[in-house]
Amino acid sequence: MNFLKRISNTSARALLVAALGMVMVACQPDKAETARPDPVNAVMAPSFSATALDGSQVSSADLEGKAYIVNFFASYCPPCRNELPDMVRLQAEYADQGFTFIGIAVNEDRDRMNAFIEEMGINYPVVMVTQEIVDAYNRYADGGIKYIPTSFVIDADGVLGSYVVGEQSYEVFKELIVEAIEAGR
Repeated sequence: MNFLKRISNTSARALLVAALGMVMVACQPDKAETARPDPVNAVMAPSFSATALDGSQVSSADLEGKAYIVNFFASYCPPCRNELPDMVRLQAEYADQGFTFIGIAVNEDRDRMNAFIEEMGINYPVVMVTQEIVDAYNRYADGGIKYIPTSFVIDADGVLGSYVVGEQSYEVFKELIVEAIEAGR
């Protein structure tokens, strides 16, 4: 993937990544959407394992028994930037209840992302996107992951309860977090 770093034009990089089958082609759809799978046909969250930019290991196995939201985002995406302060606030509010966000940085340079994490005060693990992570989550979004931000909500029982596409408000994220925590009790 090092050849992607050499492409300086963000649009060209996004098109190349999309052509490779990795991820998003646009920052956000016209409106935010929420999808909730049928509870009768509960889907277990996909397994993943990655090293966060802070060097810590992040895996679905380590998150067993915890509610979490996997958020595909990028520093260059205005809707992603807009929702981050609320995510940072909610992380601080719900961490003691076993909740965490997991950020998946899309089409980013490590150095730029580390600076962005510091600038935004991101207080949860952020990993660089990999094909493994995209493949793990892509089949659970209608038509695949086409936009960022896209967030997948996993409850404490490991069930993928919903996903949301587009910029979300503090209130929407809070509702999703509370539902995920309560579903696992």
